[in-house]
Amino acid sequence: MLIKIILILFALFVLLKVGLRFRERKISLKEFIFWIIFWLAVLFVVLMPETTSLAANLVGVGRGSDLAVYLSIVLLFYLVFRIFVKLDNIESEITKIVRQEAKEEFNKKNK
Repeated sequence: MLIKIILILFALFVLLKVGLRFRERKISLKEFIFWIIFWLAVLFVVLMPETTSLAANLVGVGRGSDLAVYLSIVLLFYLVFRIFVKLDNIESEITKIVRQEAKEEFNKKNK
């Protein structure tokens, strides 16, 4: 029972933080909707854990907790992939900026 209370409080805390970050325009509407749905789903599963067993049976997984672990791993890999893509984009942008600054500095010295 204690774990349920901790998970509920944590999910509510994260929902509040997501709302604040959206209000401060630090996350997009798409990200806001994704995280709201995700944390509401977490709350739903914490409050009604038997639903994971029903869902697991529908997709052919033995137990509900196994399904939750599988889905969590898939979500984590997706998020890691997105982070790598963003880092790649940031690295490319930094390279462009550094090249541009180097060209401008070179041109100033040669004038």
